[in-house]
Amino acid sequence: MKLLVSYILGILIFIPVTIFILSYFIFRKILKKRANQSVRLAADITTFFLFFSVTISIATLWGTRLSLIAIAISLLIAIIMTYQDWKTKKEMKIIPLLRKIWRVQFLYLVLVYNAVWLVGIVQSILFFIT
Repeated sequence: MKLLVSYILGILIFIPVTIFILSYFIFRKILKKRANQSVRLAADITTFFLFFSVTISIATLWGTRLSLIAIAISLLIAIIMTYQDWKTKKEMKIIPLLRKIWRVQFLYLVLVYNAVWLVGIVQSILFFIT
């Protein structure tokens, strides 16, 4: 049972990279050589999986649950972007604002995902060396 749980966690941790690559190639095929739009759509899909993957990766590596902190940071980003949009534009458009927030979330989560992986790899190397 413990082995099954570790396999499931491992798959969930790797899903964002796989989903990004697969969805990029699928959208590239559908949209016929519109690379920029394919990347944006692939990023939109991957953001959902990154949110869970980052929290699972942190929980797996350090045994702490940071889901509430991740949600709080995501909400803070959304609040800051909404306030900025409200101050700079006369009329706020909800759909473009949500799209911007979602893409900033993607960038934030990719940075955290890569940082967690890098720290995890260094930590594993140090563990095996000592």
